[in-house]
Amino acid sequence: MIDLHFWPTPNGHKITIFLEEAGLAYKIVPVDISKGEQFSPAFLAISPNNRMPAIVDHAPADGGAAVSLFESGAILVYLAEKTGRFLPSDLRGRARVLEWLFWQVGGLGPMAGQNHHFRNYAPEKIPYAIDRYVNETNRLYGVLDKRLAGRDYIADDYSVADMAAYPWIVPYERQGQSLDDFPNVRRWLETMRARPAVERAYAKGEALSRPRDGFTEEERKILFGQTAASLRGAV
Repeated sequence: MIDLHFWPTPNGHKITIFLEEAGLAYKIVPVDISKGEQFSPAFLAISPNNRMPAIVDHAPADGGAAVSLFESGAILVYLAEKTGRFLPSDLRGRARVLEWLFWQVGGLGPMAGQNHHFRNYAPEKIPYAIDRYVNETNRLYGVLDKRLAGRDYIADDYSVADMAAYPWIVPYERQGQSLDDFPNVRRWLETMRARPAVERAYAKGEALSRPRDGFTEEERKILFGQTAASLRGAV
C-alpha cells in the first residue's frame, strides 16, 4: 500500500495518473493546501519542502522499512523503477524519457505556474510579469509541439514524461494559450485525456475539488505569502 499525500493540482495529478496506470494499491491522504495542512508536523516529516505530492511506500522493493519521498519528478522515477514500467531500461531510451521529464519539472511546470499566478491570482495585474510568463509558456508549448510531430507520445512510447507534462497542459486556456497554434499538442492532449487511467486519476481529484470564486485573504496568505518564518512556525 502506498500513501499518497495529495491535493488536486497539476503536480498532484501526475502521481495519481501513474498509480492508476500501474494498478498499484494506494490511499489518498488529502493535504488541503489552502488551509495550510502542508505545514503540519506529520506532513513536514515526509515533505520538508512543505509541498505536495509526497508518498510513503509501505512495501519498498528492498523489503525494508517504509520509504517516503517528496517532489513529483523523484516520485515518478521511484515508482517507475519499483514497477519496471513507463521508464525504459536501455540507456538511450531512459535518457530520452528523463530529459523530457526534467524539461517539465524545470521548465514547463515552473513557467506555467508563474503564468497562472500573475494572470489569475495576483491582486495586482502587472503587464510585464504577465507577458513574460505567457510568452515563455508559449515558447515551451512550441518546443513540445515540435517534439510531438510524428510521435504519439513525447518519448515515442508512453512514459512518465507524458504523465508529468499532461496536467500542466490541461489548463491551457488559463495560461493564455490556444491549441489552434499547436496541433500536435492538441492531438496528444486528446490521446492522453482518453486513457482510462487518466480519467480515473482525474476523477479521484474531482472528489476533493470544490467550486470557488477566489481565495480568501487568509488562503491567499497561506498559498502566496510563505517565507522561512512560515516553515519555522509550523514545526
